[in-house]
Amino acid sequence: MLCGLEQEGINNIMKKIILASNNIHKINEIKQLLKEISIEISSLKDEDIDIDVIEDGETFKENAKKKASEIVDFLKKRGDNDFVVMADDSGLEVDYLKGEPGIYSARYAGKHGNDKENNEKLLEKLKGVTKDNREAKFICEIILMDSDKKCLSVKGEVKGIILEELSEEGGFGYDPLFYYEPLKKSFSELDQEDKNKVSHRGIALSRLKNQIKDFI
Repeated sequence: MLCGLEQEGINNIMKKIILASNNIHKINEIKQLLKEISIEISSLKDEDIDIDVIEDGETFKENAKKKASEIVDFLKKRGDNDFVVMADDSGLEVDYLKGEPGIYSARYAGKHGNDKENNEKLLEKLKGVTKDNREAKFICEIILMDSDKKCLSVKGEVKGIILEELSEEGGFGYDPLFYYEPLKKSFSELDQEDKNKVSHRGIALSRLKNQIKDFI
């Protein structure tokens, strides 16, 4: 979905993509998914940006847009102009839990980014719940925003089942509990190439590439 982004303008602003994240797993995944695009991609750390955006939006999209907007403001104050900021907000929604953990996925157990405790809390919440009631979906909202606050918005979703125990190690976040039925594996058991083809983030970035690759 285009939100005020003109084709003619993007040719002039697509000098560098700055990822509004400090999550090394997410950064590596995005870089891998966008490797076909001939454009420089850097993280907040690469750009010496130390900002902790408070994610207080009510939706994934609101949080992604807020992150992108605050990083854009910081860069403009610093005097940078030749960039676009990419912000992503992702999470898990479990049907039985009425959409939990949702936008609180990264801090479900209280501490931001504690995958072990988040997974343990989810398992406890679903203790005794049968497979038929363990349906869930991963959601990813991505905002690409330029220095004028014009933006491109894309979304990706993938459905799965929450396992009753952690699968073998790999991936990050809720990957060890998210079982993808078409491939008969959890996300943590998929190699990166296969995961990129079917994941919520992979789907969103594929849509993003389809909309911007002709402009770059």
